[in-house]
Order: sequence, then C-alpha cells, then structure tokens
Amino acid sequence: MVINVKNLVKRYGDLIALDHFNLEVQEGEILGLLGPNGSGKTTAINCILSLLKYDKGTIEIFDQPMSPDAYDIKRDVGIVMQNVAVFEELTVYENIDYFCGLYIADRQTRKKRVAEAIDFVGLNDFIKFFPKKLSGGLLRRLNIACGIAHQPKLIILDEPTVAVDPQSRNNILEGIQKLNRQGATIIYTSHYMEEVEQIASRIAIMDKGKIIAMGTNEELKKKIKSGEHINLELLNPEDLDLEAIKALPHIISAELTDHQLVVKSGRDKNNLIAILDHLKDQNIAIGKIYSEPPTLNDVFLEITGKELRD
Repeated sequence: MVINVKNLVKRYGDLIALDHFNLEVQEGEILGLLGPNGSGKTTAINCILSLLKYDKGTIEIFDQPMSPDAYDIKRDVGIVMQNVAVFEELTVYENIDYFCGLYIADRQTRKKRVAEAIDFVGLNDFIKFFPKKLSGGLLRRLNIACGIAHQPKLIILDEPTVAVDPQSRNNILEGIQKLNRQGATIIYTSHYMEEVEQIASRIAIMDKGKIIAMGTNEELKKKIKSGEHINLELLNPEDLDLEAIKALPHIISAELTDHQLVVKSGRDKNNLIAILDHLKDQNIAIGKIYSEPPTLNDVFLEITGKELRD
C-alpha cells in the first residue's frame, strides 16, 4: 500500500478540519480526491506530506511511518501544488534542475532526468525562458516538470489545471495518465469533475473533514437516487402541463425553458417511455430527444449538498 491514513484528527482551535480521516491509496492507481471548499482536502494533503502537524492518528507511506525528517520517503514523493511555485529569476531549465537537485545529487543523473522532464511536458522550445514570459498553460507545465523531474513513485497534484486553456488542460491530463502508465501512483484533486471522471481509477469524496464516499466512477453513480437526464424538444410547449410531468413516478425534477423540457429521473428503466406516453396523451408534439446517464457532478452534488461553501 502506498498511503495508509488512519483516524487522522486536525483541529484549529474549535474548528475540526479533519475528523478521524481515513484513506488508503493502492499502488498504481490514480485516486481522485474531491470535496467542496473547506472540506479538508488541502489540510489532509499537508498532513500526509508532514507539512502540517496533526492532533491524532497515523500516516504511513510505502508502509513506513511518515514524519518531517523521513527523507527516504520524501525522495519518492512528487508534489505539484495549486499555486505555481517556481523561481522568477531562474529560467525554465534552471528551475527544473534546481528542484530535481533537491533529490538527486549526481550531476549526470540529474541532467538526464531534467531533459526527460522537459521533453515530457513539452517545454523544449522554452528552456531559456523566464517564468514571467510563459503563458498560463506553459507555467503549469513547468510547475509539473519541477514536481516530477526526480521520477517519484507517488505524485500528488492539487488542481494542476486551474485557469488554463482546453489545449493545455488536455496536455496535462494526458501527461498524468502517461506518468501513471509508467508506474507512478497519483493523488489528483480538482473541481473539474469531468477531469476526474476521465483519469481516476478510484474516487474519494470528502466533506467536513472525512471521506463520505469512495469507489470507482460507476460505483459512486450507483449510490445516488439520480438516474438519467432526459431532454426533449417540444413543438407546442404552451400546451404542456408541467406539474403533471413532475407528478409521474420516479421523476425528481422537470424544468421547461422555451421549447426545451429537461427531466431528471430516478433509477427506473421505463422513465422515458412513461414521459413519452404522458406527452402523447397531452397531444404534445416532440422534436429531438436525447438522454444521458448521471455524471460525477450529479454524484458530488447529491452527496455533499448544493449549498454554497466559503
């Protein structure tokens, strides 16, 4: 097991940031760690990395107790935090070389690793650039290269795609999957649910300092009430009795916007048929129809609630 956290408690005065937090991360997986703002994700990561003291519990990495001076463990851990952490006065190459040098003293080995990291994130044409000359996407890729140049076995990425364009985001996600295929175990946090759906082999959802749901994408979707989302184009929406649609069995919600009826249903195989039969009885003409299964975003909102968080 790569990470084993048991009964972790972290308090800030009267505030309990981690409430008997438990987490297991298996070798070779990409674990998506999700949670609303203030759920304890960053606190948990900082405790796991021994960057933050905690009040109670145990943390093991690579089956060894983690501590601030566990340097043998830290050599095999890579960290890419949400806030870009590079030196403005160093070039792209010098930044990557510096961070790699924190773990690898041998100059020839370090030179090889730096070159591989630059190639991996596609910064070959920018090695002499200073960070202030890089776009947001290139800066994120530099941040990742600094965190993975020493080729760690465990990589923790905290929202690495914030404020980047779709092309850069796609490049970063493909790179993360490649790292995983090369043998790295990865913890990935993001507020972009579609990213986690795309790359995570297992997902943990946090709230109020603890894990409240854990499983694969499909396993989590089976735990919620929501079934398919049905979208229907109505040609004569003025004749629709919306309340009658809402009253049908297994219907969670129904909204009509212009000519578009959007129905969120529970888990029943005949929901679409029941809706179509009802619309036919009301003499409602239908244009396009399509339905889609619940998304990870639906899972997240149903499990953690829809109220705004600070």
